[in-house]
Amino acid sequence: MSKVNILGVDFDNKTFNQFQNEFINRLNNHLSTFIVTANPEIVMAANENPEFMKILKNDPDYITADGIGIVKAAKMLKQPLPERVTGYDLFTWLMDVANDRGSRVYLIGAKPQVIHAVQSKIAKEYSNINLVGAEDGYFTEDLELVARRIQKAQPDMVFAALGFPKQEKLLSILRKNETPALMMGVGGSFDVFSGIVKRAPEAFQKTHLEWFYRLITNPSRFKRMLVLPQFVVRVKQSKKKGKSRSHMLLNSGMFNLRWQGEHRQHSHSQALPLDLTYCHC
Repeated sequence: MSKVNILGVDFDNKTFNQFQNEFINRLNNHLSTFIVTANPEIVMAANENPEFMKILKNDPDYITADGIGIVKAAKMLKQPLPERVTGYDLFTWLMDVANDRGSRVYLIGAKPQVIHAVQSKIAKEYSNINLVGAEDGYFTEDLELVARRIQKAQPDMVFAALGFPKQEKLLSILRKNETPALMMGVGGSFDVFSGIVKRAPEAFQKTHLEWFYRLITNPSRFKRMLVLPQFVVRVKQSKKKGKSRSHMLLNSGMFNLRWQGEHRQHSHSQALPLDLTYCHC
């Protein structure tokens, strides 16, 4: 199964290594590539925002499982994903790739002090990157104008840290314009990459408790965290609906079989072929 649908969002059923291989191939071929790293918050937001859901359904080339919540939900739905593939891990790996290749990179988003810190880090530790744009997320222009500005810089990679759904809206414009770059929304990754915000210690990462670390170090996130139990409830409800629908289809199929069997017995004309369209036997 190449895709796993969770509450209407199609996740790519791939490992981190598989994503890496495909992204390198697309970079080599200068293909326009839009990546969404979706967590439960993004999935829930899309279910409340039809415009956002439309973007996620139609525009990305890849959607990765950014968070253990998505992996657990897939398992709950009996459509397991191999592993979580976080936006931050992809971002740092792609920065290494860009440095190795001398790629043209455009960064947009975060607070002014954060983007300046990111620029400083790139100058010191990723000096082979050609940084063709770096701007904070406090622009006032229309997204179409911002997209045009990015396109003029002719980047190989674009990273947007504007928060959802704004970053996805911007990148979907670039994708529709077939900008020949790899483009990804990275949320708060610039904050962590710059060192201004600390990533959860490895012990929290390995036990899939990064969300808990973020909560105890930043209690203001509590409201946002409330979406997690809501997400679990919605996934369970979707699982029940799926079972109910399968049961209805099975019953419908059995009815068709019985009806056609009776029709064959009583009909004097040529027997009809047995219709198994809805029989999920």
